[in-house]
Amino acid sequence: MTGSLVLRNARLLDPLSGEYSEGDLRCDSGRIVEAGPGLAAADVPTLDLRGAVVLPGLVDAHVHVTASTADLGSLPSSSPSYVAAHAARTMSRMLDRGFTTVRDASGADYGLADAQAEGLFRGPRLLFCGRALSQTGGHGDSRTRGTHVRDDHACCAGLGRVADGVDAVRAAARDELRKGAHHIKVMASGGVASPTDRIDSTQYSAEELRAIVEEASAANRYVAAHAYTARAVNRALELGVRSIEHGNLLDDRSVSLFLAHEAFLVPTLVTYWALKEEGREHGLPESSWRKVDEVLGAGLAALERAARGGVKLVYGTDLLGGMHRHQNHEFRLRGEVQSPLEVIRSATSTAADLLNLTGEIGTLAVGAHADLLVVDGDPLADLGVLAEPKHFRHVIQGGAVVAGHQFRTAGA
Repeated sequence: MTGSLVLRNARLLDPLSGEYSEGDLRCDSGRIVEAGPGLAAADVPTLDLRGAVVLPGLVDAHVHVTASTADLGSLPSSSPSYVAAHAARTMSRMLDRGFTTVRDASGADYGLADAQAEGLFRGPRLLFCGRALSQTGGHGDSRTRGTHVRDDHACCAGLGRVADGVDAVRAAARDELRKGAHHIKVMASGGVASPTDRIDSTQYSAEELRAIVEEASAANRYVAAHAYTARAVNRALELGVRSIEHGNLLDDRSVSLFLAHEAFLVPTLVTYWALKEEGREHGLPESSWRKVDEVLGAGLAALERAARGGVKLVYGTDLLGGMHRHQNHEFRLRGEVQSPLEVIRSATSTAADLLNLTGEIGTLAVGAHADLLVVDGDPLADLGVLAEPKHFRHVIQGGAVVAGHQFRTAGA
């Protein structure tokens, strides 16, 4: 899916400076190789953009591409081939929405990542963690109170794996790293979609979390932690976790810890909005739906507190099942408390920093992957340009046009 392409007469947006430059962009062998006015490019496919805006392809740093339903407890009983087919369709539609790279926060495996990279199906670059690590009765333990036997299927259908004790979590982390995990995901607090834990609980002992962080660091990887309350967030940051997922109930001390540890926050506002609006019709159990209110209202306030304090914020959505279609609505929600440029950075340059792909994605710099989004309208003036894919003229991946008006598919 790599190619040569010249974009002419574009308004090129640099997310770091927040400034536009007028000119051309040349892509070759899947990379950006030249930028400037009036580039010479004989016998190369050319798009005359006539003043359209070009920005880096979008990054969603918290997705679950295998979550074909909001009833996460049902996934382990699904056929792996069925789940893979759903994931391929989900990823194809993500590409239509302008997302050229996604970080999966549990569920996806090396098979899906390899298949996408080999062009077996269309979709964004996939950075996976395999299974999230959970304590017994934690956010990754999908058993109900009346279920005793646990079967951690080896296939890609489940989102979590249960491991208790320092030795067990070390082995689990090493196993996910063995299979190529880009990062390790750990459940450090209770959650909405889990049946037996409280949202305000902390999960895993300090010794267990420290061991997981140590294993990830040894492999030059990092730990992302699901955490809601300030108590859970602060504890995880103190123990070396690099990325906090959600963080809806963080406090001022959390902000200080983010800065001190140079950690990242990945809020996921749209998933709570979607779960409240339509979660039950997409399989969310009633008991989980009733837990949504505990985190829904606090999300924007936490985002505002973190943004005001200078925390590094990254775009994430965490949508499940049929609610994936709301992926771009996160732009509108964040725009209520952040400037358009800040939100764009969260889905481009800052996301690249978190993913350890600085200079590779999230930028229009020479040498970066030629993953680009061409839009009609000015996203710095109106985030609605990114919130509604109808404004997307072209999605370019590896220097090839892969989506846009002429590629629009039903349900995208």
